[in-house]
Amino acid sequence: MRTQRRCGAVRLFVVVALVSRAVAADTAHNVPAAARATLGRAIDFYHHRAASHGGYVYYYSDDLSQRWGEGRASADTIFVQPPGTPSVGLAYLKAYEATGEQTALEAARAAAEALVYGQLQSGGWTQVIQFAGGKKAGRYRNGHGGSWNASSLDDGQTQSALKLLALADRALEFKHAAIHEAARYGFDALLKAQFPNGAFPQVWTGPVESRPIVRAHYPDYDWRAEGRVKNYWDQYTLNDGLAGTVAETLIVADGVYDDPRYRGALARLGDFLLLAQMPEPQPAWCQQYSAEMAPIWARKFEPPAVSGWESQDAIRTLITIARYTGEQKYLAPIPRALEYLRGSLLADGRVARFYELRTNTPLYMTADYQLTYDDRDVPPHYGWKQPALLDELEQAYRDARDGKPPALPAKLDISEARIREIIEQLDPQGRWVSTYAGERLVGQPKFAPGFRYISSEIFCRNVEAIGEYLSQQQR
Repeated sequence: MRTQRRCGAVRLFVVVALVSRAVAADTAHNVPAAARATLGRAIDFYHHRAASHGGYVYYYSDDLSQRWGEGRASADTIFVQPPGTPSVGLAYLKAYEATGEQTALEAARAAAEALVYGQLQSGGWTQVIQFAGGKKAGRYRNGHGGSWNASSLDDGQTQSALKLLALADRALEFKHAAIHEAARYGFDALLKAQFPNGAFPQVWTGPVESRPIVRAHYPDYDWRAEGRVKNYWDQYTLNDGLAGTVAETLIVADGVYDDPRYRGALARLGDFLLLAQMPEPQPAWCQQYSAEMAPIWARKFEPPAVSGWESQDAIRTLITIARYTGEQKYLAPIPRALEYLRGSLLADGRVARFYELRTNTPLYMTADYQLTYDDRDVPPHYGWKQPALLDELEQAYRDARDGKPPALPAKLDISEARIREIIEQLDPQGRWVSTYAGERLVGQPKFAPGFRYISSEIFCRNVEAIGEYLSQQQR
């Protein structure tokens, strides 16, 4: 028996060595062919081994025995929030567009079907889908689940789900009735969640109420002690890149369904960003606004303030909307905002998440969540300082103003050297395995140094890079 096992191990070692040599040889002589083969192996592993109910979480142990999203996850829990199920499904679609391989389309279809199962009665999605039900499960349209019915735009949850459903619907030639119906139902709900001034709330349970349309202004009360809104999630928000992800989603909807309502909603979102730009001396944007368009508190560590991070997203979104609609008015606020942000850079070249209203002093919180101007004792779970993207944004603004095409996202490296590296990093099982070395991870699982894990974010990035590389090879 030991001899048989030893022989089997030797045979496995030889096979792995031969496969590795074959991939290396193929890569050296024919990178596109090796890239296609790499996509096939990676998709086969992720679709048939990592998926649960057709969906995904953020991280897996290398043997798939443990799963994490924001915390440990069971085999009956999948994540909607990126880089979960929609992100992986969109990567599959990128691979399908580049190769025409039906296996990639089948994997995308399965991910979309998982989202159909977890669509809330209110039309959108929350962070997770619980296939085993329970009190924390959503109130799903299919009659399963629990009582939670708050559709969320936080961290791209509903946006990413809708993008996958719409693009899968088109790839499946609008013949998958459940995916098609869920996509249209979801987009209808999203339109009903847009306020008359073009803003969106963080979450919704039904259509929003009508409100007066006014411009942003500074509060006329002591914002430190007053004006807290309990249900801040029902107010106008730009937190965590909401404007950009909603704009991208509406553009996808318009492209897939050719429905003028989506282009109209996109223009109204741009109109809101024009209204939401604060007056001098801080002509930028805030995280959260009241019905009267004054900055307000969100969570206890998110005070009324001008936000360096959300302002950069607002600028990028205005550029996107101006390009898509052809309306130059959406570019008009950008020069003033860029000048203000350049004058507000921190000593290390970054932007503060929060600048105090009127004084423009960088604003932080102590470990026990008291406002302070001192950054030495901030809670570690929040990004109090963020990268300044002002040069990139200014170039994007100039290109849009001058009618030049947008640049490829800098984070998507599709150089041949990078593609070779991605190909060589895939192991014989079809996995991209990482070794934990203390890096910060979405959801922050407590991995020990040296722990080997598989990341959905890395899977998506590598698949999208190979897909874009192959697409460009065919042009």
